Amino acid sequence: MKLPVVFVLLLTAAFAVGQSSPPKPITVPLTVDHNRALIDISLSLPDGSTQPVRAWVDNGNPDLYLSRRAATLMGLAISCGEKECTAPPPREIAIAGMKIPLTVVKEAKIPLKPVDAAAVMASGMNAEITIPSTVLRNYDVLVDFPDHQFTIGPPGSLKFKGIKAKVIVNAENGLIQVPSQIENKKYNLGLDLGSSISFLSGELFDKFSAAHPDWPHMTGALGPANMWGLEDEPKWKLMRVDRLQYGPLYLTSVAAVDFPKDRLAVFEKRAGTPTAGLLAAEALMNYRIGLDYAHSAVYFDIGRTFKFPDFDLIGLILRPEDDGRFTVLAVADYNGKSSVPDIQSGDQLIAVDGLPVRGSTMGQVLLMLGGEPGKERVLTLERAGKQFTVVAKVQHFLGEAESDPSKTKSGRN
Repeated sequence: MKLPVVFVLLLTAAFAVGQSSPPKPITVPLTVDHNRALIDISLSLPDGSTQPVRAWVDNGNPDLYLSRRAATLMGLAISCGEKECTAPPPREIAIAGMKIPLTVVKEAKIPLKPVDAAAVMASGMNAEITIPSTVLRNYDVLVDFPDHQFTIGPPGSLKFKGIKAKVIVNAENGLIQVPSQIENKKYNLGLDLGSSISFLSGELFDKFSAAHPDWPHMTGALGPANMWGLEDEPKWKLMRVDRLQYGPLYLTSVAAVDFPKDRLAVFEKRAGTPTAGLLAAEALMNYRIGLDYAHSAVYFDIGRTFKFPDFDLIGLILRPEDDGRFTVLAVADYNGKSSVPDIQSGDQLIAVDGLPVRGSTMGQVLLMLGGEPGKERVLTLERAGKQFTVVAKVQHFLGEAESDPSKTKSGRN
């Protein structure tokens, strides 16, 4: 019997739908470490097996970074120069079984590390690969800090909630700039959920610092500003911006660092548009942030109103080493004096309250050093091969002074 043409078409369409349904978004647990978003992924190896590793979701960087160990496991051809190694990018990664192609990336950058630190992509971090903006821009993305979840799916697959902001997306690399206002003047500020602290251009920082000496400020990259243990971090200037409008959001008391001029120039060149700095995850920990790249929009859905005590800690500025140790770069001042006078630059931090720090992440060590202002911690350090202990107090940096009401702010140098 000959079936009607319409019936045949309907039957064919139904069969096709049953065979191939459109891909759906997937959600996986999110770990927040030092204000950085980390998820578990799988790498495909040449023998057909897979290797689970930790990935750093870094929408503020278009470059793909990879540990040497991961590159070796995948059989990638590694070539090294004086400062950095490179390799062809992996074909793909998998997030909970969802294949994420990496063909949009030209090369993978591999930090030049000693052989015994081959699994270290970045010292003080537990991650072996980044998921950069060049990859994320091809998807709908939701970074849910309150519920510690990460969701990714094809464009149009996510139903975003919260307040919508129209943003500027660099079509080449996926970097996002958000139209913002500070003191009724308009600026573009990047959205960088891969950064642990926000930055302002040196020009703006100096302008606001001079105009508002009452805003909390200090010198020394403490807490979330202690990003990598760079040599110049002890000299970084920090300030709390009283109020800024970030797209549709009105944020208060935003901690920001004076953006070194050379680094701002690189960031601005990549952004492809004039920018006054960037807003980091530290200012957005209470939000679920939806990245709708296809429509040049970002959604901010508030999930809590917790005030994070990121700057309530012992004033050590640290450098994580490739071998898992932590070196003291400097000790921050508090009310004009060294906050821990018995500790010197170059000392090795061995333990906090008896808990060894070697092999920990930067975020874990900062949590050990944090707590209620005034709380004492017993620090074990090493200097010239000899260990010693110091009892240090947690201080309330970059905030209102507690000891002398006439001094409006603490941690000020």
